[in-house]
Parts: sequence; C-alpha cells; structure tokens
Amino acid sequence: MSNSSTRGTIEVVSQGLLTTVQDEGRFEHQHSGLSASGVMDNFAHKTANILCGNANWNEAVLEVTMLGPTLKFNADAYIAITGADLSPAIDGAPVQTWQSLVVKSGSTLSFGAVKHGVRAYIGICGGFDIPLVMGSKSTYIKAKVGGIEGRALRSGDIIAYTQTDIAEKKPLKIPQVFIPAYTAAQVLRVVLGPQDDAFTAEGISTCLTGEYTVTPQNDRMGCRLSGQAIKHKASADIISDGIVMGAVQVPGEGQPIILMADRQTTGGYTKIAAVMYADLYKVAQAKQGDTFRFANIPIEAAQDLYVSYLGTLNEIAKALLVV
Repeated sequence: MSNSSTRGTIEVVSQGLLTTVQDEGRFEHQHSGLSASGVMDNFAHKTANILCGNANWNEAVLEVTMLGPTLKFNADAYIAITGADLSPAIDGAPVQTWQSLVVKSGSTLSFGAVKHGVRAYIGICGGFDIPLVMGSKSTYIKAKVGGIEGRALRSGDIIAYTQTDIAEKKPLKIPQVFIPAYTAAQVLRVVLGPQDDAFTAEGISTCLTGEYTVTPQNDRMGCRLSGQAIKHKASADIISDGIVMGAVQVPGEGQPIILMADRQTTGGYTKIAAVMYADLYKVAQAKQGDTFRFANIPIEAAQDLYVSYLGTLNEIAKALLVV
C-alpha cells in the first residue's frame, strides 16, 4: 500500500554555508517592496522536480550554496540533486547529480568538495511540507519571509515532506545532452534596454565587446562584475523603476551588476540590458574569477529562445533514462 499521505522528516545534522527553501518566487508583491526571491538557477530547479516525478515543476527545493549541509532522512524518500556538483554522498557512498535517487529511512545525505558550479538543488517527490507565504514557499532572508522561519537552514532543523512508497521507484537520469556545462568563461545573451539610450555609442560597444570578471560581491541579490567602464552620456541616475531578474544595472562608475533573485524591487540606476531567461543559470552558477561576455539579440529572438527553453524541459521529461 502507498504511504503517500504519510509525512516524513529530514533532520539538518549540519547546516552548511547557505541552504534555503526556494521555489520559482513570490511575484505579486513587488509593488509593495517585497522581493520576488526564488531559485537562482531555474533550469536546475525545474529538472530536479521533473526527476522526482512532481507534476508541479515549480515545487519548492532546497538550494545549496558551495558548502552543503548534512541531512538525515527519518523516512523513505525519492529525491534528485541537480545543478552544481558538490560531491554528494548517501551514507558516505558517492552519488551522481542530475539523476533521481532512492533514499531509505535512516540514511544521511552529505556533500564534499565543489567540482563545478556554485548552487545545487535538492528536489523531493511529493514536495516539502512548507507553508505558503503570500503564494510561495521561497525564503527571503532580508525580510525574514517564507521557508523555515524566513532564514537559512540551521543544524537541528526538522523539515517535513510527503513520504513516498519507494518500492517501485527507479532511479532516473537526464540524458547527457541536456546537462549544462558550468565553464569559467560564458556568453550571456542580452536584450538592450530599457535605458540603453542613457549610454554613449562607445559605452554600448564596450559592453558588447568587453570581457567582465565576477568579483567577490556575488550573491543572491546580484553579481557585480569588473571590466572596462561603460560610459554614460550624462548621469547614471534615473527615476526609480521596476527591476527584472537578469537586469544589467550600470551605476556611475560604469561597472555592471547583474541583478538576481533577491534583487531590490526598484532601482535608480540605468539598466543597459537584461539577460535572457534561459541564460540566467550561467550567472547563478558563476564563481569569483569567472568571466562573461555580453551578446546582443533582438527581443523577438529572446522570446523564441524562451519558448524553445520550455520545449527543452518537455523533451527532458519525455527522455528520462532508467539508471
């Protein structure tokens, strides 16, 4: 018989560097000044849910940053780990990322050295039993909203989930062709605007031909870059307006900042471009010292690529391989 209605729990044995509960985000409250928050790497998030068999690909996951936690499962579970390879292991035995895993009651999931990428995602079949706050389970630490008491996981926390009957669950993996490479040098496709007219022709050329390096100021709010200064025609200041995830903001000193999940809702600096949705994972998985180049594409091409991105997720769901 199925145990689908039974709750299981995970004990956080050690907390790691920064692990939070995240889903796609909290989008209907930005007019009130509340950040959308949500996952940094939308592709890894959705594929984790696909691997877990969750019909809702927006179901909340655990977003693990660099140094992973140690988690003890007090009931059977069917999970998936995607995104960065942080050397996951179950009961000390290494396991692969980008595939689903059967975890038995009493087992412990841990992480080791960072092989590539920055953020890993732990999805679970049936979802984490976390209350919705304003329509989302996402954690926004600055406002202490969502997730587990609006904060990162701590040692001793207990996280509930819907226990799954694992008897007939088979480990699945994503075909290699769909797994992204987290390389140290990446191209980000962007659409210019909305304030590209605030920059000189030379400034726009600099943005689109220069190489920019990820600085230590790289977190869930934004990724600050360093490179040749992007010149404004006059001031970098504007009347504050709304900010989308991936907006490339350029303050007065001319160094771009890519605004991410925990971005402010409005900002008073010019934005020269926005990174297309399907390329945001590159920013989410970038570490200090990695480099970006910007490539301008028409907005119609960005829209077509977004449709193609959604199609890729459907292809993945149909192409899962039994391990």
